[in-house]
This record gives sequence, structure tokens and C-alpha cells, in this order.
Amino acid sequence: MHITKNITYNNQRFSAITDDTTCIDSHTLFVRTKQNERYFAAIDIKPPYIEAQNLREIFAMPKCIVGITGTNGKTTTATIIYEALRELGYSTALLGTRGFFVNGKTLKPKGLTTPSVLELYENFESAKECQYFIMEVSSHAIVQERIAGVHFGLKILSNITSDHLDFHKSLEEYIRVKNSFFACDSIKLLSADEPKARYNLANAYTYGIESKANLYAVSYDVSHNVHAQVAWNDENAPLEIAQLQTKLFGKHNLYNALAALGALKLLTHAPLDSLTQVIAHFGGVSGRMEVVSTKPLIIVDFAHTHDGMEQIFQSFIGRKLVVLFGAGGDRDTSKRPKMGAIADTYTHRIYLTSDNPRSEDPDSIIAQIAQGVCDTTKLIIESNRQKALELAIQSLQDDEVLLVLGKGDENYQIIGDKVLPFDDREVIRHLLAFVDS
Repeated sequence: MHITKNITYNNQRFSAITDDTTCIDSHTLFVRTKQNERYFAAIDIKPPYIEAQNLREIFAMPKCIVGITGTNGKTTTATIIYEALRELGYSTALLGTRGFFVNGKTLKPKGLTTPSVLELYENFESAKECQYFIMEVSSHAIVQERIAGVHFGLKILSNITSDHLDFHKSLEEYIRVKNSFFACDSIKLLSADEPKARYNLANAYTYGIESKANLYAVSYDVSHNVHAQVAWNDENAPLEIAQLQTKLFGKHNLYNALAALGALKLLTHAPLDSLTQVIAHFGGVSGRMEVVSTKPLIIVDFAHTHDGMEQIFQSFIGRKLVVLFGAGGDRDTSKRPKMGAIADTYTHRIYLTSDNPRSEDPDSIIAQIAQGVCDTTKLIIESNRQKALELAIQSLQDDEVLLVLGKGDENYQIIGDKVLPFDDREVIRHLLAFVDS
């Protein structure tokens, strides 16, 4: 990345900054990162450079940065916090899977969950007037030190299951990486119900449903929209109890709402009941448990791990479930049969199709998912996602719920080296309109 910016560093003046070794000249300050270190080492005459962890010395920063990591729930939790803080009157930025937003304006479209370290600091400077900067932190970003030098005012853990083992090579390493984010003395908020969480106890707060925590659900109902009686227990203040009513579906979204509520409490110190009232206004995240049709009931979600899928399925216990999904190509292959197995456990009809196959053979990906399905009589295979959706909708009965998983609000499909327009929600609406006509 190459940014035009007037900089004074180590008593030298520069007109640009870059992390690309091919863009080095006498007017440009180079950023040395973990990712470009080998290219930098190959340069005979080293240019003036700055270490990534020192970028805060030359970029203006927002007042408080909140980082959220976990296998599932990052986007929803981050968005609830962002929207709630804005409603409470705070100037706030949001950076994550869905893009970069400042006070309701979209500054950048979707990209990496956590961008490169130089782009991240550029984003910080764009939001320098913000009181809060809410960001998703991926496990890749932790390993690759894309958050080098960032001082977090609050760190949040949603959960740790299994994902990205193509990158981390083992579940144990993935768990270690996630937990490493919480080894410092920063203020942190973690799920008390996550048995794999390991963290520094200093300045640690917890939330939970099954376990007593600083913030916990006294009682709850997730049979329809998420409702709960919640309590905030801090030894330095009186116990607070409030009613939490949301427009969200599923127990997993109760966890997301609790994480967001705990964060809001730690950041603003406002009364618990006033914070639950703000969360009640949150309408959900596009592509996350998004109801595309009510009759028949069709829901689109981004779930792309077996754990994420199970959370969705558990939101509809007692209903007849039909699921349509695939798995991304050139990604963790170990999760594919697990996804098939969890679908087999909870649903009575399964449509296996393409997600973003990328360079892999779609039929091969589907075959790996199918290995986890014991009852093959419930299995329908159609690699063309649009045709699979058409088959699923044509066969859908009034008492069934169709769950379309994996792509969420993505408006493209990656097949080979082509990025083709494709949005599950638009395709579903078109097919429903055709059926109705």
C-alpha cells in the first residue's frame, strides 16, 4: 500500500509512506512489517523505515479502540455496539467484514476482516475525531501482526470453535492464537461459557448464559425473538437487573447481545436498563439471520462452520428444517464433513451446492461435505447454486423453514478466477416472485 502523506519522522521529512518494497524512493518512508520482512531483508541499501508498532507516532488515533475476536459473532456484536453508541450520541467508527463506516457513512466497502497494518492506521486517522473505534480482529491478523502497536481500550472474545485450520494447521494453534489476544492487562470481556478461553485475569470481565458472570442471563426465551432478564454484577457497584428484548433470533444472538451489552456497560457506565432499551432498537445485520421471506420462511445467514451452523439450527428447535449450503474453496477442508454431519443431525432435507469454489472443483468440495451425511436419502446435490435454490424453493412446504447458509450478504460468487454477481437474497426474491406469478 502507498499513501501520500506529509510525514516528519526521525527529523526527516517525507511526502509518502508505503509497505511495498517496490515503491521505495528518497521521499517515501517505508513501513517494516512481519509480512514484508523477507523482502526488506533482501534490500542492499536500507531505506529510512519505521517499525509497524510505531505507526501511532505518525498517524492520528481515535480516542478508544475496541477489538472483537472469536470464531463466530464478531460482525453482529461489533455492529450492535457501533449502532448503540451512535444512538447514545457518541461519534463512532466500525471496521470489519462488512467494510469501514464512520458515523453512519460508508468509507470503504467490504475487504479483509482486519486490513493490513498500514491501511488500518490510515483508517484510524480517518476516524481520529471519533470517541470509539469498533473493529473486528481476525486470527490471521493476530498472527501476521496486522494490529501491531494498537492500544485497545477494550478487548472482547465471542467464542472459540474451529476455523481457518488451513492457515493455523491445528486446532490447538488456532486456540492459542485467539487466547494470545487476551494475555495483556487491557480491559477485556470474555464469554464465561467458553471453556477454551484462557486469559490474563487482570481487568477481566465476563458474560454468560449458563455460567454466573459479571453480566449474565437470569432467565431467557429464544423460541421467537431473543428475550432475557439480565443482571450486571460488579463488586464495585450495586447489582443491576434489566429486561432485554431484541429483534434478533437464536441463542447465539443472545450471546452476541450480551457481549455488546457488557461492552456498552464497560465503555459508558450507563445504567443497565437504559442500555438494554437502546439494544432493543437494533434490527439486525444484513446477511446474518436475515429473513428474506416469511411465507414461506426463508432465512439467509453467513454461517460457514459446523459450530456456526449448529447455532442457527438450534434457533429453530421443533421446526422442520431444510438447509442449503456449500463450503468455500481453497480454505480449511477439515470442516467440510463436520458441516455435513451437523446438517444431518438437525435437518430433514439437505441441498449441497457451491459456495465460492475458487480454484477447487465444486463437485469435490460437495463430496467432502457429503462424507459427513449418514442419511443420504435426505441429500440433494446440485452444484449450480441458483438451480439448487430453485429446487429448494419449489419443494418447500408450508411447515418447513429454509436456511440458506454460507454467503450471507455477499453479492458475488468466486468460481475459478472469476468474480460473478450473485446474491442469495436477490435470487430467492426473484424465484419467489416467479412462483407467485
